[in-house]
Amino acid sequence: MTLDTILPPERTLFAVPGGSKKRVLEFFSTFIAQNIPSLDSQEVFSRLLGRERLGSTGIGQGVAIPHARSPHCKKPIASFLKLAEAIDFDAVDGEPVDLIFVLLVPEQADDAHLTLLGQVAGIMNDAATRAALRRAENQPELHRLLTDAIRQSSASSS
Repeated sequence: MTLDTILPPERTLFAVPGGSKKRVLEFFSTFIAQNIPSLDSQEVFSRLLGRERLGSTGIGQGVAIPHARSPHCKKPIASFLKLAEAIDFDAVDGEPVDLIFVLLVPEQADDAHLTLLGQVAGIMNDAATRAALRRAENQPELHRLLTDAIRQSSASSS
């Protein structure tokens, strides 16, 4: 399973209003519950917030990878949010975050969860990819850049 198979264009969001970490996680939870009826927005929000309490998922360089397990999630779900303006995400480097890759996985998906997190981290650690995503001017371009980066990363790691 690769990220491009679980990140459809409609879950790549452009110019998302920020405000705060909590507000962004709430926005995502509402958005994903509207798109996937088996998910409850409050449950998703509470799981993402619970994960953040263990330690921020802000990995540095303006990137965060919030993730959680959900018993109502049948298969891994990815979403990407490019914020309209960077927000404080308690990132490890103290820098504000504007690129957010969210992952939800089934409760029992240990290996898949770790593999997907590794793929996201690999893509988002690339400075050229981050710069290209920040320059994207619309949602279709953002999704194309992301899927290109995912495919390049998959090709170079296989």
